[in-house]
Amino acid sequence: MDAAVRAELAATLTQIRDAGLYKTERQLTTPQSAHVATASGPVLNFCANNYLGLADHPAVVAAAKSALDEWGFGMASVRFICGTQTLHTRLERRLSEFLGTEDTILFSSCFDANGGVFEALFDAEDTIISDELNHASLIDGIRLSKARRLRYRNRDLAELEDRLKECSGRSRRTVIVTDGVFSMDGSYAPLAGICELAEQYRALVLVDDSHAVGFVGAHGRGTAELFGVEGDVDIITGTLGKALGGASGGYVSGASEVISLLRQRARPYLFSNSVAPAVVAGSLAALDLVDGSDEARERLSANAVLFRELMAEAGFDLLPGTHPIVPVMFPGEDGARLAAGIAERMLEEGVYVIAFSYPVVPKGRARIRVQLSAAHTPEDVRACVRAFATARDAVVAH
Repeated sequence: MDAAVRAELAATLTQIRDAGLYKTERQLTTPQSAHVATASGPVLNFCANNYLGLADHPAVVAAAKSALDEWGFGMASVRFICGTQTLHTRLERRLSEFLGTEDTILFSSCFDANGGVFEALFDAEDTIISDELNHASLIDGIRLSKARRLRYRNRDLAELEDRLKECSGRSRRTVIVTDGVFSMDGSYAPLAGICELAEQYRALVLVDDSHAVGFVGAHGRGTAELFGVEGDVDIITGTLGKALGGASGGYVSGASEVISLLRQRARPYLFSNSVAPAVVAGSLAALDLVDGSDEARERLSANAVLFRELMAEAGFDLLPGTHPIVPVMFPGEDGARLAAGIAERMLEEGVYVIAFSYPVVPKGRARIRVQLSAAHTPEDVRACVRAFATARDAVVAH
């Protein structure tokens, strides 16, 4: 590579480090779980999306192992050439049944699902109205469409209605796009209000439910079930990489015409290899576990309640909510330094958490995002709170 280009890239990396934004990757030496080991030793893991503890569940692992023998390692093809096994169509049917939709299409990831859905369904005659805190994959997917793009303040129904009025009568199709759960805040989109406005203004609703499907709602069917609007959400995108086994893969689910058109025109689907058979089989086993018992969801909910109660008693500032994403806030100019210092010290105390600051979150709103799992025991939760208190006292004293 040209020396000048290398120097420019090195300078950019230095700027990232100097701004305190450089990301390092800690290597795990064990399977993903509530208890993991890193190069520096064993730790309690409170920063994974392993909400139901299924990433190393024996039934999920066994299903994946069996699929390797029966279906092979990989497809070496895209779906429409020779990359579709009956296993893939079985998972798509299973997801549709679980979500209460007509059809489902699998993608390599939810990032790809969100990257493919907008360009295929919406063009210059249409309008996309997006929550300002939507996931990066939704933002990038929307950018690929030639549709008119509008934003509204996070969860602000009044401003959403203003945007709907702004495009009323001017668009062939209007779609409201939102995360079901906003991953940095652990807050829910106000889906009941969104769906009511969508009906009033004849708009579609698309929800990325990656941080909800499997454990939110009475049967784990996600935010639409939680808010009682299952029949009113038109398009659901989601992942197999969080609660549903934690491996990889994503999907779009909705009306049969939507899914059929995506099979014809969604570029990440047409030009990416099929999801690996072992992942498909493991995801099917994860869905069986979700459908078969409420126990893991109940443990997860109890852990989130316990953590919030104990952290409040210890004097920490938490964003309110009920989701197992619990942001521990460190506001103000010194918040980013404090959050980073506490997270580092907690690793020494045997608890793995991650601090987030600007530009990932707004300036002055630094936080440590804690994620509870059904695999955590009550004692694990108490140990995490003790580590928070110990680390805070040490960092503040220093």
